[in-house]
Amino acid sequence: MFFRKVLEQRSLPSEVGLNDRRFLEMLGIDPAGSAVRGKGAMKIETVYTCIKILSETVAKLPLKIYQSDENDITKGTNHYLYPLLKLQPNPLMSSINFLKALEASRAFGNAYANIEFDKRTGRVVALWPLDREKVTVIVDDIGLLNTQTKLWYQVNAGGELRKIPAHEMLHFIGDITLDGLVGVPKMEYLRSTVENAASAGKFINNFYRNGLQTKGLIQYTGTMDEPAKKVFKENFESMSSGLKNSHRISLLPFGYQFTPISMSMTDAQFLENTELTIRQLAAAFGIKMHQLNDLDRATHNNNEQQQQQFYTDTMLPILTTYEQEITRKLFLDREIEDGYFVRFNVDAVLRADFKTRMDALDKAVKGSIMSPDEARAKENLPPMPGGDRLYANGNVIPLENAGIQYKKGGEGTGKDNAKADKGDKSASGGSGN
Repeated sequence: MFFRKVLEQRSLPSEVGLNDRRFLEMLGIDPAGSAVRGKGAMKIETVYTCIKILSETVAKLPLKIYQSDENDITKGTNHYLYPLLKLQPNPLMSSINFLKALEASRAFGNAYANIEFDKRTGRVVALWPLDREKVTVIVDDIGLLNTQTKLWYQVNAGGELRKIPAHEMLHFIGDITLDGLVGVPKMEYLRSTVENAASAGKFINNFYRNGLQTKGLIQYTGTMDEPAKKVFKENFESMSSGLKNSHRISLLPFGYQFTPISMSMTDAQFLENTELTIRQLAAAFGIKMHQLNDLDRATHNNNEQQQQQFYTDTMLPILTTYEQEITRKLFLDREIEDGYFVRFNVDAVLRADFKTRMDALDKAVKGSIMSPDEARAKENLPPMPGGDRLYANGNVIPLENAGIQYKKGGEGTGKDNAKADKGDKSASGGSGN
């Protein structure tokens, strides 16, 4: 075999679990009829909401270029890639829509973007997102193509297969990868949970569409052929089913008796099962329950803590994936040696209220961590004269300089100290009595 194709594993069972199957069959739902695969999983409200939260969180963070050296880190606003990453990756879309498309695809396992180079200058001129379902990762194990590139991407472009080398493709891998080359297709591993959620939605739709909240048995004394059964069933359902017949009285001919069989959604543990399914899907995407408007156990304090955990546990690995892939693919080797890299500005996620921000900046300036201008820049304020210097609290001095303010010419005497004490008393306007 000349090439080894890195394919997404699809050998997982398609049916729901045994307990879920029995539960659904008890509700009159065929589990096989609720299969949701690929992009169809976004029909599930929880899946759609989770992907929306992830894609919007990534897209709203400014992506900036920086350059670091031994002494400082500066913004690379003069780099030619800066407007391409910040505003417009290609002529057809803005940066926010570009990142939304990538993250919505990456959340399913993999996201791809083709890098377009200027043939004359060799510079990057555009980034084009690709449909992940039309991309196959190929490893040239035996060097058949006789190139230094071992990793290729095969793209189905309108029926035409194109091979793109790895240095011309941005590949953002999902949460889990088993070989380091391709991400695990999340929806395949969550198929049982997703189909369970789809079945629950289907049950709700049928529940409100039919309007008849009770199932029952109709007893008839005598015999009835199949055509007569069909006619009676159609007539009975026409007067007892549907929203227009809700809570109305139904009449039965003489000889018929209707016996209802009541089973509420609570009796069937429907609500508990639905809540469990939502929590399972949210946990798989790393979404906190308060982000899904589930505020049953929420307070102001734990919401803030959960938002911090959402960044550190969920978003930090995702952002690192984007930063490393963009840095190593878009910058030249010499630019990376010169310290160029990209970073998301996470202040949009961690930005606190005004009082908390002011207290933190005040401590940073007084602690010689930031200059006043650096603190003002955090609030999008212009620099001020003298604001580029570091300031320190006069009460904080090195230990070896303790008492130096009482010394004259570097050496203090008891006489000097006595004069200083006398001067203090005179300045206070009293003799100390």
